[in-house]
Amino acid sequence: MTSTYSFLDLSGAIAQADMGAYTFTGEGVGEVVVTMATERTAHDTASDGSIMVSKIAGNSGNISITVQQTSDVHKWLLLWYNYLVIADTSKWASTTAALRNTTDGTSHIITGLSPQKVPDKQYQAQGQRVTWVLMAADIQSLTA
Repeated sequence: MTSTYSFLDLSGAIAQADMGAYTFTGEGVGEVVVTMATERTAHDTASDGSIMVSKIAGNSGNISITVQQTSDVHKWLLLWYNYLVIADTSKWASTTAALRNTTDGTSHIITGLSPQKVPDKQYQAQGQRVTWVLMAADIQSLTA
């Protein structure tokens, strides 16, 4: 059995009510990584060796978006960040995102996004990539 993967099969959008939405299909984007932060289980071992298993609620995490430093998505993310810095605090985590792989049908619905920080900027002879880390209050991983 053969399977095929292409980054071009990823479509996504990031949206904030006052800033509007930025839809991307890979142009200027080098990589998108969805990382879950909440450890969903914990095991506690008693002195007699019995195990207490805890199921932990939560779907927090982050998405890392690596982009070309001259790309439109980087420019949009800078505008978004600068808006959030001066906006009312209630706007800080008001951004959402949706990612979908059109080949395998998987998707992520991400809410409560806020920027970790502005990415480090390199000045060199050759253009570089920068990585935006967006913290997420909730990430839903869905299958087709």
